[in-house]
Amino acid sequence: MQHLVFIEQTKMEYEWKPDEQGLQQILQLLKESQSPDTTIQRSVQQKLEQLNQYPDFNNYLIFVLTKLKSEDEPTRSLSGLILKNNVKAHFQNFPNGVTDFIKSECLNNIGDSSPLIRATVGILITTIASKGELQNWPDLLPKLCSLLDSEDYNTCEGAFGALQKICEDSAEILDSDVLDRPLNIMIPKFLQFFKHSSPKIRSHAVACVNQFIISRTQALMLHIDSFIENLFALAGDEEPEVRKNVCRALVMLLEVRMDRLLPHMHNIVEYMLQRTQDQDENVALEACEFWLTLAEQPICKDVLVRHLPKLIPVLVNGMKYSDIDIILLKGDVEEDETIPDSEQDIRPRFHRSRTVAQQHDEDGIEEEDDDDDEIDDDDTISDWNLRKCSAAALDVLANVYRDELLPHILPLLKELLFHHEWVIKESGILVLGAIAEGCMQGMIPYLPELIPHLIQCLSDKKALVRSITCWTLSRYAHWVVSQPPDTYLKPLMTELLKRILDSNKRVQEAACSAFATLEEEACTELVPYLAYILDTLVFAFSKYQHKNLLILYDAIGTLADSVGHHLNKPEYIQMLMPPLIQKWNMLKDEDKDLFPLLECLSSVATALQSGFLPYCEPVYQRCVNLVQKTLAQAMLNNAQPDQYEAPDKDFMIVALDLLSGLAEGLGGNIEQLVARSNILTLMYQCMQDKMPEVRQSSFALLGDLTKACFQHVKPCIADFMPILGTNLNPEFISVCNNATWAIGEISIQMGIEMQPYIPMVLHQLVEIINRPNTPKTLLENTAITIGRLGYVCPQEVAPMLQQFIRPWCTSLRNIRDNEEKDSAFRGICTMISVNPSGVIQDFIFFCDAVASWINPKDDLRDMFCKILHGFKNQVGDENWRRFSDQFPLPLKERLAAFYGV
Repeated sequence: MQHLVFIEQTKMEYEWKPDEQGLQQILQLLKESQSPDTTIQRSVQQKLEQLNQYPDFNNYLIFVLTKLKSEDEPTRSLSGLILKNNVKAHFQNFPNGVTDFIKSECLNNIGDSSPLIRATVGILITTIASKGELQNWPDLLPKLCSLLDSEDYNTCEGAFGALQKICEDSAEILDSDVLDRPLNIMIPKFLQFFKHSSPKIRSHAVACVNQFIISRTQALMLHIDSFIENLFALAGDEEPEVRKNVCRALVMLLEVRMDRLLPHMHNIVEYMLQRTQDQDENVALEACEFWLTLAEQPICKDVLVRHLPKLIPVLVNGMKYSDIDIILLKGDVEEDETIPDSEQDIRPRFHRSRTVAQQHDEDGIEEEDDDDDEIDDDDTISDWNLRKCSAAALDVLANVYRDELLPHILPLLKELLFHHEWVIKESGILVLGAIAEGCMQGMIPYLPELIPHLIQCLSDKKALVRSITCWTLSRYAHWVVSQPPDTYLKPLMTELLKRILDSNKRVQEAACSAFATLEEEACTELVPYLAYILDTLVFAFSKYQHKNLLILYDAIGTLADSVGHHLNKPEYIQMLMPPLIQKWNMLKDEDKDLFPLLECLSSVATALQSGFLPYCEPVYQRCVNLVQKTLAQAMLNNAQPDQYEAPDKDFMIVALDLLSGLAEGLGGNIEQLVARSNILTLMYQCMQDKMPEVRQSSFALLGDLTKACFQHVKPCIADFMPILGTNLNPEFISVCNNATWAIGEISIQMGIEMQPYIPMVLHQLVEIINRPNTPKTLLENTAITIGRLGYVCPQEVAPMLQQFIRPWCTSLRNIRDNEEKDSAFRGICTMISVNPSGVIQDFIFFCDAVASWINPKDDLRDMFCKILHGFKNQVGDENWRRFSDQFPLPLKERLAAFYGV
């Protein structure tokens, strides 16, 4: 294509004429790129890249889009979309003439008679605007706003479409001084169009204003009353898209301007009740969000209480599968276990990196954020629909009203749960699961009758009933486990294990997830049934398609976490390990299915301890290889990013976590494996990786190797400590947490040799323990590490005692008696003997922390005694009495009973 010249005209407009041959060449390409053949598409891609060398290639593209009316619309639109991608990638290199030509063509053709072309021009305009061009295109917004007043519908609609896209993409800059606050003009202008005769225009107008609600934009807040008034006027609009935008606006206003809605709240609730039952599902869904948002507002309880009798049946009704859901879910296909999964159904899995935490007195269960619980019964259709939204709304309302909700729910449940139509019965089971968390107390009297009924429903002939029943039962697992095991746990477990081997994939999946929840609740209660459980899980290996295999790994890993060393019996190992290792050998290093398998093996290795020894060598070797491969790939990518693509670092993270599991499970037995590998060199690189999760996992592994085989770690300490010091940054909570814990483990092994490293870490640790709003896990690990440093180097740490003693005591009073707590308290006692004045002001906190011990070792108890009596003798009996009168009674009694003070 020969290079073309611009003919300059007055008024700086470019009259540009395409070369006919060049034009035909481009049209040919545009036609070819619509071909389904991927090889043709690839060659088109290459040609397009070559054409980008020519400055006026983009002129051809805009010409085809806006001027070549003889071509079919898809081809013209495609030309515009290719231009949009060029704008995204190379806009700063466009010659001025080309840029101006594109801009003027866009504005002149925003009113094209074809909706597709108008939309394409709108996308192009907003892409140029979002490249920081709003400043360099000063006439864009005024021009678009003036086009809104055009008599020609196409022009008005095209301009509004473009404005809506700009408002969506560039909301922030529109509200800044950079552009001289155009919104002051735009928002009142938009409001005028709420009453326009065209539904499409009304819908654009509301959508434009909606972009500025959440950010509480000043220009909108000035007109808030007029906005709300206009919204109310549109409440009954015949156009669904308008009603949807009205509902969306009200939901957002609930969050930011509750004060303005309150006077109208009764009417708004009535309106939203109607809209939640709208014929148009998109409107109903948007309206249903209102209840979810309202439930988070403090005023919810008072505002909604009188509407509950109407609202609850509406939500319950919304929880039924619609006919279209059932078709999409293949609700009539009962047996599909032999049909292979299609790959796009499998969601990407994210690995949760290892975080080291302390065990607590209350229940011995770490507080994990429970995110496995959400209502997730039909994840293959569009992720969010009216059914899920209604169920989520009922769930949050149950948490607001607790048992006060039951009078409205129970009469409905009676009808639903025993209904002869499966769709209605299924929705009843979902309702029962949705209220489980909020209404648990009030439901208890009914559970002895309901749980057996649900266990029966597990063998219903409809797969969708069986799968929702699995989920609902898992929501009541806590109660089931609290009853004598033979009453409910045993029958529930028996039936769930049958469902794990169901002939329907959705049921398999629901049963596997429910079983994992049951395992977490039941823990060692499952030990008597282990042979039976493993039998089922191992059989599932041969039965499952791809997607459910990944969930099966999770169920096995959770089982290992729940029963721990009880799994370490030769007959169990014989059942479980061969299928896991078989999968392990089949998977390639690049296969993401390794993630869940590695996580599962990590739990199994930790539980089996020495029982894992026969399997550890190949597993260990492969993990080291995965780390090494990933690091090598990352180095290549850093050096030559255009030649080598970036690695997926999750492989390395999961491998490091499995190595931690091995170190924890095998203890000293891992020593020969470490001796024969370069894992410490690799860890040194991982600890300096840019990605926080990589550092997090490498610090966890460092701590575990320190405990298991310190002789190999010790030579590297001088290199590792400065890195640990720089990672004591609470902005990355988990990285900081694991680094802190590793420092504590290292100090116990190093003893007095820790001295030179104290300055690298102590100040940061003291700062962290004094920070407000630091998560509990990090506070506890920080306290233990400070205590351990003080234990091995009291002279260096004790001078700072007064700066941390109070938060130190409060953060450790709730954790269980264990080795870590023991070494930390020995450290504190040693530091108090070095610097007694450091504890005087906060002595009551120390007393409270000492009293949190159930049974300290004898020599530690003597240390406590010595300090308590020393303090009492120093202040004298009278002062001690006055001091101990401030103690809460249990503390007073405990100190007297245990330590005689």
